[in-house]
Amino acid sequence: MPRTTPPWEIKRELLTKAQDTTNPKYGCKPSERPAKEYIKYGTINLDKPAGPTSHEVAAWVKRIMHLEAIGHGGTLDPKVTGILPITLEDATKMVQALLYSGKEYVCVMKLHGDVREDQVKRVLSEFEEEIFQRPPLRSSVKRQLRTRRIYYNDYMEMDGRNVLFKVGCEGGTYIRKLCFDIGEILGVGAHMQELRRLRAGPFIETSAKKVTLHDVAYWFGEYEEKKDQSFLCKFIEPMEVALMQLPKIVVRDSAVDALCHGANLTAPGVLQVDTGIVKGSGVAVFTLKGEAIALAKALVSTEEIMQLSHGAVAASSRVLMPRGTYPKVWKTGGTHEQRPK
Repeated sequence: MPRTTPPWEIKRELLTKAQDTTNPKYGCKPSERPAKEYIKYGTINLDKPAGPTSHEVAAWVKRIMHLEAIGHGGTLDPKVTGILPITLEDATKMVQALLYSGKEYVCVMKLHGDVREDQVKRVLSEFEEEIFQRPPLRSSVKRQLRTRRIYYNDYMEMDGRNVLFKVGCEGGTYIRKLCFDIGEILGVGAHMQELRRLRAGPFIETSAKKVTLHDVAYWFGEYEEKKDQSFLCKFIEPMEVALMQLPKIVVRDSAVDALCHGANLTAPGVLQVDTGIVKGSGVAVFTLKGEAIALAKALVSTEEIMQLSHGAVAASSRVLMPRGTYPKVWKTGGTHEQRPK
């Protein structure tokens, strides 16, 4: 049976429904935001060290950068290292999109007895696709049985009772519990010895923008001293980077402010749409300049969006752009967008 494709391997094509231009007087490309806004709508691809909790790491970044609000995309245990996306200020509004994005880990599992290599490989493959998990005792969520999807458990090597493997999984999967369950099926018991996160959604270990806490402190200090925005670009990326895995809908300038007020997106406002959108799936709505406007739930599929000339196509679930960034054309009745109630 073919494996379920991880979110980061899904290929989409942006289809054009209509043509329009964008007014340069309003908004700007995410990479061209002035320094304060670049921070306000920024994310950091942070390499978490072993020792502190994810919350402590986020708090340190908040203190270093003198921020009012900060968030992170998925908790890592204190001893676990690796990718911890940090969302700054208003970018924390889209942290939910990161929590449920796919994750990738490399794990050392310690077996409690001797097992043949072929048995380990077989049992690892049995824990692919949909599995049942009950969160461990030391967890931040309610301990109720739930399902999670394992995209792959790739065996790498084995040294005595130590098994090295790579796992790609849905967000919210407990690797510690996965190791315990694998040990139970093998009949010898097992526990997670070491763990490193290689990916959290679009944030990956091999990215040139991956930084440490020391990097954040150094580059932000350079920015404060020299007031040169290029230092911010060394460690901060626009929040739009975090939404790369979500299917995209691009809209007219005239649709933007209505969406910022919580209106549904209707068909005449759509200019471009990604393939693969199905009813009920999460989407990200963008301007022609590439700015994120809102997270939304698709009310119809890609094919229907391309065909419809009227009616709602997506319901806003989280507004990311402040009101007034683009003019309120909908107030005059001069747009096709649905006025918010």
